Amino acid sequence: MIPEPRNPITQLPIVPLKVLKAHRVCESYDNRFRSCARLLQALWRERQGLPIGTFTNNQGGKRRIGSLLAEGSADEGRNFLTPEIAEVARLETVYQEPGAMIDRSRLFGNLLSSMPMCFNLFGPLRRDLDLAAKILRAMVPGIDIKAVLHVWFEHSPGRKDPTLTGDRSAFDVAFVYERSDGKTGLVAVETKYSESGQEPAPLEPNPRYDALARASGLFKEPSHAALRVNPLQQHFREHLLAQATVMRGDHAEAYFVLVAPRHNHLVQNAARLYSSFLAKPGKSQVPFVSIELEQVIEAYGWAGQEIHALDMWERYCDWWKVDEVVRDALRASGKTWLAEPAVSKPVALIGKAA
Repeated sequence: MIPEPRNPITQLPIVPLKVLKAHRVCESYDNRFRSCARLLQALWRERQGLPIGTFTNNQGGKRRIGSLLAEGSADEGRNFLTPEIAEVARLETVYQEPGAMIDRSRLFGNLLSSMPMCFNLFGPLRRDLDLAAKILRAMVPGIDIKAVLHVWFEHSPGRKDPTLTGDRSAFDVAFVYERSDGKTGLVAVETKYSESGQEPAPLEPNPRYDALARASGLFKEPSHAALRVNPLQQHFREHLLAQATVMRGDHAEAYFVLVAPRHNHLVQNAARLYSSFLAKPGKSQVPFVSIELEQVIEAYGWAGQEIHALDMWERYCDWWKVDEVVRDALRASGKTWLAEPAVSKPVALIGKAA
């Protein structure tokens, strides 16, 4: 469906090859959303005047990709929207939890990665816990938050802990909060941007998951094979990790939240499929909440953080910028012509047709 001015874009384009090549974002394995997202990141980099980065493959071959930052700009923290967010990312990197898997090159140099997006989205909350409470209330309606106590990135309540999931699973960001009754709760968040849900999975499922799945009460069919493979396996593992913290008594309640762009149909479809495997949550079960990235950005606007909301929108969700370069390219490739006038008399033709 062709976008109409002043209306939200409901469908992203198949970006013409010449546009992808012009901005050095022509990657053969990109799906439709990822192609548009990569182009959007390259356009953002170009507007910021940041130099393009270089990708080196396993054979040592090098090529420039528009969605990468040059090393100098990456080191300066220019993958982040503000110097303050960049500082949060640096501190989280050097103080990361034992066993955490923070890929520094992706975090600082890859514009398309969901890891820097997570810091850009939630980094301001690390320094403003009152704002964090407002955003969480918008993300999880009905949540009882008296105060947010902690904001942790790439967090696990216990890597390889046999009382939890016994592996290295972790949340992109975790919020620990105090309820009005003084007990604590957990909001465990997984963020996606351009991912498809087909990323590499653990080679062999941990047998601990089988026992947890049965005991958790989360699933209609705890042993279903689909939960243990892509595109659902990561939701399955992290949901059980959040559930295990409640079962162990770490918190009185928890929520497992997925944040992903509205137009990433592969992730959104996987979220709906995962929800279909879930039983109706009781008081002791951790609810699964799927929320669009755009909704979280809007929550910042409602909370009085209009500048951050606009910066996030332009960086990650302003598909009109993609539409603009696509339309310009199509206009440039078209030709203008005049059709030869009809030789017969129009009135006579109409009369014969009647």
